[in-house]
Amino acid sequence: MKIRSITYFCNPKYPLDEKIIRQAGEFLAMTKSTYEAAGYEVQTVRLATIPFPKMLGAKQIDSLPKFAEQLTGVIQQANIGFASLGPALPDFRSLGDFGSLRSYEVIPEAIAASNNIAFGGWMADKAGGIDLAAIKACAKIIQRNSTIQSSGFANFNFAALANVKAGAPFFPAAYHDGDTPAFAIATEAADLAVEAFSARDGRPGTVDDGRRRLINEIEKHGKILARISNKLSKTGKPGTRFNGIDFSLAPFPAEAQSLGTAFEQMGVPQIGLHGSLAAAAILTECIERADFPHTGFSGLLMPVLEDATLAQRAAEGTLSVKDVLLYSAVCGTGLDTVPLPGDTTVEQITPLLLDLSALALRLDKPLTARLIPVPGKKAGEPTSFDFGFFANSKVMSLDAMPLNSSLAGDEIFSLQSRTK
Repeated sequence: MKIRSITYFCNPKYPLDEKIIRQAGEFLAMTKSTYEAAGYEVQTVRLATIPFPKMLGAKQIDSLPKFAEQLTGVIQQANIGFASLGPALPDFRSLGDFGSLRSYEVIPEAIAASNNIAFGGWMADKAGGIDLAAIKACAKIIQRNSTIQSSGFANFNFAALANVKAGAPFFPAAYHDGDTPAFAIATEAADLAVEAFSARDGRPGTVDDGRRRLINEIEKHGKILARISNKLSKTGKPGTRFNGIDFSLAPFPAEAQSLGTAFEQMGVPQIGLHGSLAAAAILTECIERADFPHTGFSGLLMPVLEDATLAQRAAEGTLSVKDVLLYSAVCGTGLDTVPLPGDTTVEQITPLLLDLSALALRLDKPLTARLIPVPGKKAGEPTSFDFGFFANSKVMSLDAMPLNSSLAGDEIFSLQSRTK
């Protein structure tokens, strides 16, 4: 198990207060060395701000590209690997006015102008309902981002958000909700699931055996990390709140660190076949049962291109986009690093984002979509990303056509979560 990231949450103000970023860098350097001294490898340190529309204000929203470019240089000087400027937000000025979507429109330009700066796009939550115009705006961002680089990689830095609260340390969903600094840990722990459900002495164990082992491991590491983190929270300037641990079983593109491998160790012949949803539910329940300070998603991260076995099964055609969306009903974060055909249209992306938003509200859970249309590629053609955190796969087909009738509008509607 590793720490995928330590994320520092703050409001760096506009114009940018570089002193706040320097303090963040100092705090992150200290926390990184402390966790490493305790035996945990820390892959990245990151910074997340309040949503950029609130920070910049409506009159300065067009300055986002320049602000993101400036932030790129400042975080590099502070030895912070990545930063998230939070989600675009619709501006509801009055009843019946669907407001301005300019904060969405400016994101592709900001991504093109910056490096290692992430963004989100708000689509739905319990208070605001489902906003069809915001969903379309997110689809437009994804389509425009796909043209920034020949690989389509710019969409790595954007996620459409449904029912995602502040404080989740995983990118690109991370954002802050105030002025008081805070931090949280995101784990990379798919290997714990692989080990927990591996055969012992050549014989497979029971579901309860594997579940007990996994819960014990999560709790063991969770308590160690929480104890260290609570001490660190008292050393920040000013006091830096510890938000908790997002103990999502995030993978790495190696077979022994793959959630897909864990599913198959449990007895699913290939992830994507029936039985996979049950495996997802069992693993997610282990995280929910474990005693540690939960934050963020605390579920399964199933990024197709960041997981060796998921990437392989997607390439073989066993795992589909619909499958990953289905598993989101019982597990983690939604659709992540999903390679799509380069000619995928806004009108095809929109219904997929609508489905994700409806699922998030009905089940009252956070879900995101990080979709990567690959320019010049069609469904079934191989991907060729040159990125250490990606396992190459094949472009996945998207079974979607443009919406029509009522769902093709720009209205906002509520959708109540299921009652227990």
